[in-house]
Amino acid sequence: MGAAAAFALSAAIGPAPLTPAYAEAPLSGSVTAAGPASFADVVERVKPAVVAIKVKAVDDQQGGGIFEMPDVSPDDPMYRFFKRFGEGQGGRPQKHMTMSQGSGFIISSDGYVVTNNHVVEHASEVDVALDDGRTLPAKVVGTDKRTDLALLKISDGAKLPYVDWGSAAPRVGDWVIAVGNPFGLGGSVTAGIVSARGRDIGAGPYDDFLQIDAPVNRGNSGGPAFDSRGNVIGVNTAIYSPSGGSIGIGFAIPAEVAKDVVAALKEKGSVSRGWIGVKIQNVTPEIADSMGLKSTKGALIAQPQRGAPAEEAGLKSGDIIVAVNGDKIDTSRDLARRIATLGPGKTADITYLRSGAEKTVKLKLGSLPDEREARADDEGFSERGPELSGLGLEVAPAADIRGAGREGLFVTDLDPSGAAAQKGLRRGDVIIEAAGQPVSSRGELASALEAARKEGRRSLLLRVKSADGAKFIAVPVKGGAG
Repeated sequence: MGAAAAFALSAAIGPAPLTPAYAEAPLSGSVTAAGPASFADVVERVKPAVVAIKVKAVDDQQGGGIFEMPDVSPDDPMYRFFKRFGEGQGGRPQKHMTMSQGSGFIISSDGYVVTNNHVVEHASEVDVALDDGRTLPAKVVGTDKRTDLALLKISDGAKLPYVDWGSAAPRVGDWVIAVGNPFGLGGSVTAGIVSARGRDIGAGPYDDFLQIDAPVNRGNSGGPAFDSRGNVIGVNTAIYSPSGGSIGIGFAIPAEVAKDVVAALKEKGSVSRGWIGVKIQNVTPEIADSMGLKSTKGALIAQPQRGAPAEEAGLKSGDIIVAVNGDKIDTSRDLARRIATLGPGKTADITYLRSGAEKTVKLKLGSLPDEREARADDEGFSERGPELSGLGLEVAPAADIRGAGREGLFVTDLDPSGAAAQKGLRRGDVIIEAAGQPVSSRGELASALEAARKEGRRSLLLRVKSADGAKFIAVPVKGGAG
């Protein structure tokens, strides 16, 4: 493939030799901090609680071709042959058993096991291989796709070895020990340091990964990352690699995120998150300049969802949320995590900027729906129109374009190398507002550009409706300041 990408770490099943070990006491008590000389004491204590997850899944696969049954009488000896052949080749779904492996770790003596959602997502049967050589069936208690976490339960007559969550967030440069089941080998230990915090790898809206350089590979998914005292500081989830093998860039869900999700899964089998119903984006320097702001901090509301808590509280597109319950909001991702953590039914004070003035509104959070926010219904049509000088942009009134709606300017064509395309406008988008004012003609858009130029602005803020919903785009103003 050539290009590096983030990969989940579950692996095809293979031999998994296990070294017998057993303990009944918690495995993460006070241990002298290990240094680079040896991690043997820590590993000896925690390794019995790390398990291999063996998953069986049934895939319904469509037949590869279209088979037409010959005109053969049911009494003909060849009838049964053609019938069986047609069932295998004629498009009827065929069931195939697949097997895969990941990692996990026991967090309580009664057998609760943490792993990744993607390890068990399509499982029809789950087994947990303990470090002492035994394999026990597991029940999936609950899963959370948004954070890629899952909680399993195994039953055993005696108490099982387990590990504890770390109480303090690791610092960049701290030692980290990864234990897991790479490539089905079982019980493998690697070490490194925490390379970075707060990584966003595009896995979901709540990305907040630890980056570690302890080698992890396919099959390490769901396994623990320990600190030098044997406390769990993360759940190994993905790697960044051109080949699927470790190059020293791994990602783990931080313990402070995982333990809250796991607690919710244990209690209810699912995770309920707060929701205010807005499409948000970061404030770029260009957007800040076009709005006359000195800071890029906050989350810009591109579109409030109809009937959602935000709209009912009076929040509008163009508002910038800068704090929740007095806690500062730096980015849109920060807002998403903060609202989700508060949970549905809670009341929150939302501080926002509108036209440069700071305001606060109180609203009651809803429950995050399972489905994503509704997308715009517009489809793309291509109609020619006059080009807006300097932007490489052609528009026409949306009312003149069938299916484009009645408001705004429909983007009929773009110069791929032009300024508008470079800033993210696409053919089929509808420009609804320019500098906060509705636009429905080329002249109104041109006037907005001219006004921004006279005011010395470098950018003009457009509100645009696209296939992904509404968003703000700041396009450069020819002849503006800077």
